[in-house]
Amino acid sequence: MIGARIPRLEDCRFLTGRARYVADLDRPRLLHVAFLRSPHAHARIARIETRSALAEPGVVACWTAADLRGRVKPMSAPSRMKTYRATEYPALADGKVRYAGEAVAAVVADSRYAAEDAADTITVDYEPLAVVADPETAMVDGNALVHESAGSNVLLSRAFSQGDVAAAFKDAALVVGDRFRFHRHAGVTMESRACLAESDGATLTLWSSTQIPGILRDVLAELLALPTARVRVVAPDVGGGFGVKGAVYPEELVVGALAMALGRPVRWIGDRREDLMTTTQAWDEVIDAELAVDGDGRIAGLRAKVVADIGAYSIYPWTASIEVIQVVSFLPGPYRVPHYHAEAFGVATNKTPMGPYRGVGRPVSVFVTEALLERAARRLALDPVEIRRRNLLRAEDLPYRSPSGIKWDSGAYLECLELACEQAGYAELRVEQARERKSGRMLGVGLAAYVELTGVGSAIPVSPGADIATGTEGATVRVEADGGVTAIFAVACHGQGHETTLAQVVAGELGVNIASVRVIEGDTAAGPHGTGTYASRTAVLAGGAATLAARAIRDKTLAIAAHVLEASASDLEWADGRVRVRGVPDRGLTLAQIATLAYGGAKRLPEGMEPGLEATRFYDPYFGTASNATHLAVVEVDPDTCGVRLLRYVVAEDCGRIINPLIVEGQAVGGVAQGVGAALLEEVVHGADGQLLTGSLMDYLVPTAWEMVPVEVHHVERPSPTTLGGFKGVGEGGTIGAPGAIANAVADALSPLGIDVCELPISPDRLFALVRSRR
Repeated sequence: MIGARIPRLEDCRFLTGRARYVADLDRPRLLHVAFLRSPHAHARIARIETRSALAEPGVVACWTAADLRGRVKPMSAPSRMKTYRATEYPALADGKVRYAGEAVAAVVADSRYAAEDAADTITVDYEPLAVVADPETAMVDGNALVHESAGSNVLLSRAFSQGDVAAAFKDAALVVGDRFRFHRHAGVTMESRACLAESDGATLTLWSSTQIPGILRDVLAELLALPTARVRVVAPDVGGGFGVKGAVYPEELVVGALAMALGRPVRWIGDRREDLMTTTQAWDEVIDAELAVDGDGRIAGLRAKVVADIGAYSIYPWTASIEVIQVVSFLPGPYRVPHYHAEAFGVATNKTPMGPYRGVGRPVSVFVTEALLERAARRLALDPVEIRRRNLLRAEDLPYRSPSGIKWDSGAYLECLELACEQAGYAELRVEQARERKSGRMLGVGLAAYVELTGVGSAIPVSPGADIATGTEGATVRVEADGGVTAIFAVACHGQGHETTLAQVVAGELGVNIASVRVIEGDTAAGPHGTGTYASRTAVLAGGAATLAARAIRDKTLAIAAHVLEASASDLEWADGRVRVRGVPDRGLTLAQIATLAYGGAKRLPEGMEPGLEATRFYDPYFGTASNATHLAVVEVDPDTCGVRLLRYVVAEDCGRIINPLIVEGQAVGGVAQGVGAALLEEVVHGADGQLLTGSLMDYLVPTAWEMVPVEVHHVERPSPTTLGGFKGVGEGGTIGAPGAIANAVADALSPLGIDVCELPISPDRLFALVRSRR
């Protein structure tokens, strides 16, 4: 069952329109909420007048921050990082707005139309304040403070050091460096954020388009001052998450509080402009980096300074460290780096808060390190493949502790490089490139190798310093009386195919047909404790917990069958959905028969055995495990239009023991598509006044089928030696490798002009400026 290319079991529901998203849910006496949002990026709120809104037809309530006092505590993401400055994030702006789009008031009415119209009648007197929209400017003392209580706009700083970096650079044969910029990015899920809350006086239920139902449940209970047992969070079908739905948002708190106060269900559906203005954004970093190598191209040292624009608030629960600390943690990549020093600064500005997005920091670090390697190779007249061969980790290096302290348990680093080149026909590509250049075509070939930490256990927090337990996940597996199997998880799917993947794990362990396994997830009242889906963890943690629970069931079924068949458990075997005596195929019991015995009472079971056929288990992989890959991109640059066309894309990846190759390949293809967007198209732009200039999908460009080519995915299957089942995470890899590979391909195409790429996305206007500067 593990390794089978089984079509996704859940797809029929989605393809026939039977999926149920938050917008599809309906409750009796349902109310709708609309938020009035600040037009200013930074201003004091002198006065809010809501009487006109309350007088509008159909309006039931209109709340401001004053109405939330005593009902909802502000969020404040805790951290164990010594240099971290904690700040508060109010559910509705309280006395001051810190970014354009921050919610100032909430209007509740019997329709969304009435709520929107009433919100437009609210009068707010603002006193504009100086705006800080650039993180390097915001770092300088004397500029406006986003949070006066913090005393600085630098909300965190941290450094990593290993070895003698100064000596390594002094003695190096070659040093290459540059200032790199990776611009701000939006998640753009197909379904915008949405939530619906209902309270029956005893329990608050929140249906939310979230990735983290367990975390959200705990936060709601804490901030609404409710016992955890009285809060239920359900993630129904979720139309994409990509990390941006992996945080707690003010709207969820307000909607929950409104439902409790009004005694009626309340729903909010964010529109696309709200999504682009208020859903957490990603990246937006300036990186000054240098690489030192010896005369053979072997890395001697690496040093960097990273300044991240974290926006107006430290996102809950991951804190402002979620992005920038990951960049400096992963800059060494899958290479042997003996000497390393990097500094990271997370700086508050008057922009939308920064949060997790697919890849979290690693697309940035890969872009920088891989660009430096390419430059070093050109300066030393080495082939880009060769310089990587000389520096990539090898089997004898593993397990390996990186300069930032991350432990790589396994990997096929060199093998993925060789496989990508072999499948792409690398040598032939170089011959074709040379031939086409003579006729004026600007073809480029780019590589990027990466390693990512997946399935992180309790040894380290998923977000550096974050004071939240994310290292375990649970699973309950139950055999029903008819022999069917129900598997319940706390993770929440947002498009990855969990129902198929986890059913394969359970079916494989129990030896049953996958069609008999039903997966339930995303409901905090249904199953064991857990946190949710993020950081490429579900296959490792939920898959591990499912394995343990299913094995406990299997052991119990064998014990019951042995008792009834009067045989030793060691003489029994699973075959064709039955437990039978080995060598005597007619002497056995079906799983349904065993379940009937298990639920029939103690007298039918071995002495001392508890009735029932259900097990709950938790799994903690502790350190986590390393997935890795090499990406190879082939592009053509049009020197007249400065457009970039992707011609070919090859991925060679090690993602451990593969549960379902179809789903794994789908994750790689989708991730690469988002990486193409990051490299060539997508950029959130704010003006110097903090105003969002890309507030629609006419301005914020996402990749379509036109920009894509078939992605060729190949595997080097190296099961993890540290996780149950040998599983590794795979959800983020495509996005991690693609920006760097495409950037290097564009730089390779432009190398006759002496152009380096140090800024993403490579938009036509940026490319035009680079080409014009060299002509």
